[in-house]
Amino acid sequence: MPPRVTFQPCGWQRSQETPLSSEYDFVLVNIGRLEAVSGLSRVQLLRPGSPLKFTPEEILIHGRDFRLLRVAFEAGGLEPQAFQVTMAIVRARAQSSQVQQYAGISLSKAGQSSRSRKPPVPLLETSEDWETEQKKQGAGGWRVSPVNERFDVATSLPRYFWVPKRTLDSEVRRAFGHFHQGRGPRLSWHHPGGSDLLRCGGFYTASDPNKEDIRAVESMLQAGHSDVVLVETVDELPSLTDVQLAHLKLRALCLPDSSAAEEKWLSALEGTRWLDYVRSCLRKASDISVLVTSRVRSVVLQERGDRDFNGLLSSLVQLLSAPEARTLLGFQSLVQREWVAAGHPFLTRLGVTGASEEAPVFLLFLDCVWQLLQQFPAEFEFSEFFLLALHDSARVPDTLTFLRDTPWERGKQSGQFNSYTQIYTAGYSQLPAGNSVNPQLSVWDWDLRYSSEQILQFHNPGYDPEHCPDSWLSRQQPNFMVPGPPSSVWLFSRGALTPLNQLCPWRDSPSLLAVSSRWLPRPAISSESLADQEWGLPSHWGACPLPPGLLLPGYLGPQIRLWRRCYLRGRPEVQKGLSAPTVSGLQDELSHLQELLRKWTPRISPEDHSKKRDPNTIVSQSC
Repeated sequence: MPPRVTFQPCGWQRSQETPLSSEYDFVLVNIGRLEAVSGLSRVQLLRPGSPLKFTPEEILIHGRDFRLLRVAFEAGGLEPQAFQVTMAIVRARAQSSQVQQYAGISLSKAGQSSRSRKPPVPLLETSEDWETEQKKQGAGGWRVSPVNERFDVATSLPRYFWVPKRTLDSEVRRAFGHFHQGRGPRLSWHHPGGSDLLRCGGFYTASDPNKEDIRAVESMLQAGHSDVVLVETVDELPSLTDVQLAHLKLRALCLPDSSAAEEKWLSALEGTRWLDYVRSCLRKASDISVLVTSRVRSVVLQERGDRDFNGLLSSLVQLLSAPEARTLLGFQSLVQREWVAAGHPFLTRLGVTGASEEAPVFLLFLDCVWQLLQQFPAEFEFSEFFLLALHDSARVPDTLTFLRDTPWERGKQSGQFNSYTQIYTAGYSQLPAGNSVNPQLSVWDWDLRYSSEQILQFHNPGYDPEHCPDSWLSRQQPNFMVPGPPSSVWLFSRGALTPLNQLCPWRDSPSLLAVSSRWLPRPAISSESLADQEWGLPSHWGACPLPPGLLLPGYLGPQIRLWRRCYLRGRPEVQKGLSAPTVSGLQDELSHLQELLRKWTPRISPEDHSKKRDPNTIVSQSC
């Protein structure tokens, strides 16, 4: 278990059901800032090696997950030990930063015997898991390839993935060598209407493939379709540096000691650019979902590293297009497949390793999902509380799910395999010997950290059972989509589709200069929405209605909101009035509304007292 600090309020007892967490716990690595306070003016930021200049009356623990814990040393309590307690936390935090990346939860013998060893969500670490998922998606034209079983194609890829059924493993191996970090094209999701969503790294244009390799690459990108769309993933999206800077500004603004004036708070929020980046991701995902659902085609997401925004967009497209991805189990499986198994560098991006490439792309994705949940509350089986639990779990490295940067590191740590061949080492960190973490334990084992009552809050009470996958489009009748134009290759960039002369950059032009000038034309920004282009133009393609199950979110102006329950959790006064699907939460809201009514009552004139019982009258008088 990762080291943590726990404060026990008077009269409080830790629940036996959740031995690993409570609202009074702070994992040391999750502490972003530690401050000592004395009186109204004496505040000291505590750093390793810096002496404490006074005996604190309270300490403020600022979490990197936006939480704030205030611990007061009252007379007769810990006041005599305030200095020792504070410095002990500082020293423990400094020590944990050096060893925490190798920490993890180990189940007790009693816990192991009482729990099933089968994980609650398939971890996609065996070929059987991938075959089961393939059958669930109905991807008959694909197969599970074991070509990376020893991680000798790419350590950042999973051991198994989906490739076209007619493609040989020898062709897969050669073709993947012509993509950045060896991350060649592979299936992310098969739409029941016939389209396929693929993802891959950028073309390694300095390579010189032979004609057989080019044909293999084209065959894998086409995936049996005549209509192919290459999507420039990072086009119109923020850079990793932009995401990190926006998140730092957002965290500084949302903390209780923010220097922003109340009347300028909203403009300061706009200045962080965080909501702008959420808006950009939703807009791009919406366009890609139109590409996938409007025509039977192959849509390929291409990002140079294929480990950040490809996962974000692929996940959002599936949430917008597939009702089964909006169920609790479906969403957890989606995260496991598109983020964990696909090799998203959680340790690096969340700043656990201290590397300079920190950028919370996964947290940006969770914010996008929360926006969808607000706009389509009846479409999602999981609730905001589930997203908060996942958000916080990413900051607490107590399972292997978010504890490594690559599937190879995760599998090596869990002891899944003893022999391997490593050919790609970017971001690789040597793993220590002798550290044992239960290989069956994942972040999806919620009952280790949350009580049964808390887990019940993961379910959205407003979810409409009519939106369950069984009532969706039959996979045997994909007749709502029309085929794309024959032998067509498109580049989707800046909201517009631009025809390409060839699919691969090496064909007829191995020169890198020729590639940059001919193969990637500069598209014009279209004034029409992509939905209008796809479903209305050109006329000979025929009209196509909005496919069943497709969600097209709004992303203009106030349609994108601040996730207050997450980012303002350190300011309890702001949390009042937020909807809570629990009895205690509703009681709190009722008390808050009654307090507002008491404040409004004196505003009513004496002649209107007879109408005071009418809540509509009270509201109208107060406006």
